[in-house]
Amino acid sequence: MVQTWQRGGYEVSTDPGRLNLPVIHGFLRTAYWSEGIPLDIVERAVAGSLNFGLYEAEDQLGYARVVTDRTTFAWLCDVFVLETARGQGLGRWLIGCVIAHPGLQGLRRWMLATADAQALYRDFGFEVPAEPERLMARQIKDIYKGAAQGRAGGGAAGAVSRR
Repeated sequence: MVQTWQRGGYEVSTDPGRLNLPVIHGFLRTAYWSEGIPLDIVERAVAGSLNFGLYEAEDQLGYARVVTDRTTFAWLCDVFVLETARGQGLGRWLIGCVIAHPGLQGLRRWMLATADAQALYRDFGFEVPAEPERLMARQIKDIYKGAAQGRAGGGAAGAVSRR
């Protein structure tokens, strides 16, 4: 079910039909966390996620994406507000809408990664994990920089056989 929130002349919507993929891709391909990301990867990520678009009329100004099972876990990612719309509290409002989504209530764990917005997310209850040694990540740095030559690191190359 599509959810919407309104504030002044702005709207946040989970309607996937309103998403402007060129705007989303245009931002993400230059963002520090996804530099060089190909359009087809953005399309697949959007298709597999709960998406929140931030709009003024029909113009998309921002975006947030949640990867979730809608039962126990959510990963908040790809959050942005276009530079021309910053300084109005729209990013904070967008995150508030994400956290308030009825389908994301009662989750045991929310996670995200940020290099520069810790203070913003702390206001919504995010904190450095109490036991970070329990968390692990598998990350392939600069994966999108070689996208033109083919993708690396995602397949079973070098996998251990368990016969």
